[in-house]
Amino acid sequence: MTQPKPNDPDAAPSPQPARTPNDPDAAAPSPQPTRRRAPSMSPEARRAMIVHVTLPLVAEYGAAVKTSQIAAAAGIGEATIFRVFKDKDELLEACIAEALRPDNVVEAIRAIPLEISLHERLHEAAAAMEAHMDRMGRVLGAMHASGFRSGPHNRSDAPGQPHQRDDAPGQPRERGDASGQPRERGGRVAGIAATRAALAELFAPEQPALRLPADQLAGVLLDLLFARSRRPDAGSEPICVASLIELFLHGAFDQAKLPAEFQGGA
Repeated sequence: MTQPKPNDPDAAPSPQPARTPNDPDAAAPSPQPTRRRAPSMSPEARRAMIVHVTLPLVAEYGAAVKTSQIAAAAGIGEATIFRVFKDKDELLEACIAEALRPDNVVEAIRAIPLEISLHERLHEAAAAMEAHMDRMGRVLGAMHASGFRSGPHNRSDAPGQPHQRDDAPGQPRERGDASGQPRERGGRVAGIAATRAALAELFAPEQPALRLPADQLAGVLLDLLFARSRRPDAGSEPICVASLIELFLHGAFDQAKLPAEFQGGA
């Protein structure tokens, strides 16, 4: 019987020996990639994230902002918005409440180092206040211009009213908070008091040389900043922050040209 040649193409392949699990030449099973699920947000964290994303859109579009725009900016589906907010009105209420909160500006003022000069301290504090009031004004102005009035009246989730989940702005309503209760004046007063206290801390190193207690000076500066932001004569150029601080610290006179009657201090 003729044996097939080793290179004969018609020769049947020789049977291969079975590989055992301990065979070093055995192919190791390819590792399966492990997938990690992204940590889920708590409802409170998701609410805060959505409000943070919505604020600049509200400042631009007012109550006319669409939930589809909000979802796209947040990188979420529209349905996710309504898992943490009853309706669009509640989200808009939360944006108004966030714009009015003084927490951020108070933290910014308290972060100003006392090692820098008083002029620099107050300039940084005034800039933080200006940014806070600017955002507050833009958000409230856009909401007012688009016909939104916050408060419990005409809420879409009131008895007998359809549950609002579309992009229609709310009906004119009275002011209130996100829970539908009237917004108490006490919250605003507490916010101003916290801001005033933070400003007063900036005067602490110079307290022995001050004419008035630090708290009173902080109140005067706060009044000046608020007045600057609410000027009725919008057609004229407002005084810049640096000049306002200079005026606050050194008065109306140029010290190099001080009249004799004011020399030596009043």
